[in-house]
Amino acid sequence: MKIRVVCKDNARYEFLRRALVEKDRAGQVSGGVLALDSLPSVINGSAPDMLIVDDAADSAIDAVEALSLGTPGIDTLLISDDASAEFLMRAMRAGVREVIPTAGGKDALHDALGRIMAKRDKQLQAGRPEGKILAFLSCKGGSGATFLAANFAYVMASEYGQRVALIDLNLQFGDAAIFVSDAPTPSNVAELSQQIHRLDSSLLSASMLEVAPNFFVLAAPENPAHATDVTREHVQAIIQLARKDYDFVVIDVPRSLDSVSLQALDMADTIFPVLQLTLPYVRDGKRLLGIFRSLDYPRSKIQVLVNRYEKGGELTLEDLEKAIDEKVTHVVPNSYTAAAASVNLGIPIAKGNRANPISKVLIEMGREFVQTEEKASGGRWFARLFSRTGGS
Repeated sequence: MKIRVVCKDNARYEFLRRALVEKDRAGQVSGGVLALDSLPSVINGSAPDMLIVDDAADSAIDAVEALSLGTPGIDTLLISDDASAEFLMRAMRAGVREVIPTAGGKDALHDALGRIMAKRDKQLQAGRPEGKILAFLSCKGGSGATFLAANFAYVMASEYGQRVALIDLNLQFGDAAIFVSDAPTPSNVAELSQQIHRLDSSLLSASMLEVAPNFFVLAAPENPAHATDVTREHVQAIIQLARKDYDFVVIDVPRSLDSVSLQALDMADTIFPVLQLTLPYVRDGKRLLGIFRSLDYPRSKIQVLVNRYEKGGELTLEDLEKAIDEKVTHVVPNSYTAAAASVNLGIPIAKGNRANPISKVLIEMGREFVQTEEKASGGRWFARLFSRTGGS
């Protein structure tokens, strides 16, 4: 959320800025020491979502009312020592969303910001279809599922302007975040689960690392012992909320099938079993697909993905399809050196090397998903994509 702040001194602005960022880590806070008659210049052709006027008095209401006539979409919050009924009534008539007391400090500001954010979330969700859930998991350890999940999520956000959340459910040794960033994560799945009673869009957003515009990561716990803090019910609540807030929710699912991972797989719209063309992978892939059939997952939900593919091997794609009784949907070529460099640097491969064969396949996969959703929603997805990417 874009927030502009108008204050009378720099110390007060810095206090408010820090408090706002603490509540909404993904928010963009700007402003400073400005006179009330300069409010039109605060907008400067780009209306914020929220305007905060500190130390507000009667003159502030006049200025806010004049501004609201030209830009009615702004939620305005006043911080004031005046708690009189007359002042509050004038503020309400001028279109002010909330008035909070100066003495309320950071807590009052957090509460008010939370209410405004919740209102905006409901407005956005009213016209937003639920996001798609895509689950990646290895048929056998070392298949590269985490690398593909993290990099595919980045491609969907960077290439197609989709709002994407990557959730790492490898609760004991998950490291999806470091595949795309070297920045510290603000929180993780276990810590969020411990606060599940207050889970909302604001808390979910604050718990995630913003890797790039539209791309956010909810990391696995740092301490493997905290894996037990996450239950099936926690995962269900987190995914349900994420699919309301994001166009795509990409989940890195652990290979071990327990109640937590099965909850994610049950909720997924598409599952990508990731394997390679060697006998151990084929053997475990056949077992895993057998489990999916026993769970009554429709074949349309499964898209087999072959990673590190090289032509001329002893096993062919046709051999694999016969063995697992399933069609191979996507083939990612072997480019080990580039993939290793991407992981070591914490830079998505499509960002560091867009021309790499792996990048090209992931970009094409993303295009297929966007086009499929556009057809399924009668063109609405195309309109959203076009508006986000500026037609490029």
